Order: sequence, then structure tokens, then C-alpha cells
Amino acid sequence: MELRVLRYFLAVAREESISRAAEALHTAQPSLSRQLRDLEDELGKTLFLRGRRKITLTEEGMYLRKRAEEIIDLVDKTSGEVSAYGASVSGDVSIGAGETEGMRLVARTAEALKAVSGKVHLHIVSGDRVDIVEQLDRGLLDFALLVGDADMGKYEHILLPHRDTWGVLMPKSHPLAEKSAVEPADLAREPLLLSRQIRDGSPFLAWMGRRLSQLNVVGTHNLIYNASLMVEEGLGLAVTLDGLINTSGNSSLCYRPLAPALTVELRLVWKRYQLLSPAAGAFLDLMRTEMARP
Repeated sequence: MELRVLRYFLAVAREESISRAAEALHTAQPSLSRQLRDLEDELGKTLFLRGRRKITLTEEGMYLRKRAEEIIDLVDKTSGEVSAYGASVSGDVSIGAGETEGMRLVARTAEALKAVSGKVHLHIVSGDRVDIVEQLDRGLLDFALLVGDADMGKYEHILLPHRDTWGVLMPKSHPLAEKSAVEPADLAREPLLLSRQIRDGSPFLAWMGRRLSQLNVVGTHNLIYNASLMVEEGLGLAVTLDGLINTSGNSSLCYRPLAPALTVELRLVWKRYQLLSPAAGAFLDLMRTEMARP
């Protein structure tokens, strides 16, 4: 399986048309069709459903598309890193992160790096821990910003000075909004929107003193903005971290911290024994410098 053919495959998947893909790739349509048939023969699978107006992917084709995108991204990333050695600091730094106020430290570090070299580009990939760790393990990310406890057996990390605080996002009209903080008994019967990462044994459920099945969970989320819209529409209350949704001014929502307080640590993580690119190494050095600032 050649990289060139994988790029052709992705072009056809993206354009949903062999003719449009051939035009975008500046190649002949018969040649492109033949190479796609050869790819299907090599894999022994049908990758496309060839309709009258467009081409769609089979289940096997969708799986290959996901893997092909990862392979191409990794090859391009590696090529860029190798080219950067021996030159001034340049290249790309990829960081995966959940939603956290700790991203401000990443932003300050990126600004400091920009002052050192304008040839370094920062790429942020948002997602929850499951998504981010998977991409880190596959070499698609240089770093991950992880909230809460994590198994550090196969990672190096630095503990950031910032700690996130758990609380509840609710309408200002809700009775609990009259309280300065929310206690476990307050949430026992409330309809809740939880992060999909919250499982039995997690810090929030330990704080609640209950199992997940004992709560009135009406939905889950992996990023809080969409969940905030559900809160606005009255679906339930969202358990989330502080500072992620603007509740000032004319917002119909408010945030109340948990009592007793529940806070979590924040770590910048990278794979153990990983050889960082010059750009990623410079970012890490500057991150340590920014952490030391008062």
C-alpha cells in the first residue's frame, strides 16, 4: 500500500467523485480509477459504493479513511520535523486538550515562542481524554493537556500550577442559583448532564457518594458549549469545570461551585522516550519558564 495511493483514496473520499478528485490531483481519471481498483484488490475489500451521482464509502472504506488520515498526518508531521533539524527553530507543535482555563498558560507560552521564532505554528486539537490520549499514543500529537488523575506509566509530564474547580452550570432562574455553592444532596434528584468521562469511581461520584446508576443522568457531553445550550433549553444541569462558559452580563446561566470544593490537577504530558522536534522542545522549555513566573 503506497502513500501516494492513500492520498488518492482520501481525495476521492473527500470529493465523492473520481472526476473531481482527478481534477484536484491533476491526474487522469482512468489512471485514478485503475489505482483505486488495484487498492481494493490488494485489500480484498470493496471500499466504495459507486452511485450514479456520487461515490460513498463502505464500512471498510470509512475505516480505511480514518487510518489513512492518521498515516498521512504522521508522515507529514515526521517529514516536517526532520526538515527542521539543523535549522533555526521552526515547525509545528501539536497539543491536544480538553476544555480548561489552563489553556491560558499554553497561550502565554505560544506567545513567548512566537517572540523567539515566528516560524513555529501551534495546532490545538480539542477533545476529551479518550480522544486526546489516543492521538498522543499514535504520535499525532506532541503534547496533551490532561485534567485530573492520569496513569503516568508511559508518559513524561509536568504538573501545572493551575487547578480546575468542579461545579454546576444552571439557569439563573433555578432554585439552586440562590445558593453560593452546591452540596451533594442538592443534586441527588436533579436531571444532570455529565461529561462522558465520569464513571463509577471518578472524583465527582466519590464527592456525590453515589454510583452513576443512582443519579438522574439525562445526557452526556464531551465539550461543554453544546451542553450549555441544553442547560439553556431546560434539559438539565451540567456538571463542568469553572471558567469555561461566560455567565456574566445578559447570560441566562450561572455557575455554582461544589461544596465541599472539588478541584483537579492539570498536567502537560508527552510520550516517554519520545524524541521531541526542535519546535516541541523549545515549547516545553518555554512552558517551564512561564510556570516559574510569579
